[in-house]
Amino acid sequence: MNRKDHPQGTEDVLLDLGFDDAEELSAKAALALKLNELINQRGLSQTEAAVITGMTQPKVSQVRRYKLQNISLERLMQALVSLDQHVEISVQPARKAYAPGIIVAA
Repeated sequence: MNRKDHPQGTEDVLLDLGFDDAEELSAKAALALKLNELINQRGLSQTEAAVITGMTQPKVSQVRRYKLQNISLERLMQALVSLDQHVEISVQPARKAYAPGIIVAA
């Protein structure tokens, strides 16, 4: 997660802050948000969430605090599947309606 200068404002706050991996961080944040919502809805402790998702309790703690640097997109997706969620990845040509990039809708 290195920062670089990006003088022009965009719709991506992380990009505006100069993170060179802004798209990946945005995707991780969206998945973590959904994961945290599910943990809250089910009233799970971090230990219970760890058992269900196959993550360690410290990893669940990182997700709960949105410290996502050492957690892969794949791991977050697998955790959501463990909580009975359907995760779908869609690849489409970049056109006016779809600019090049990564978007996660959770």
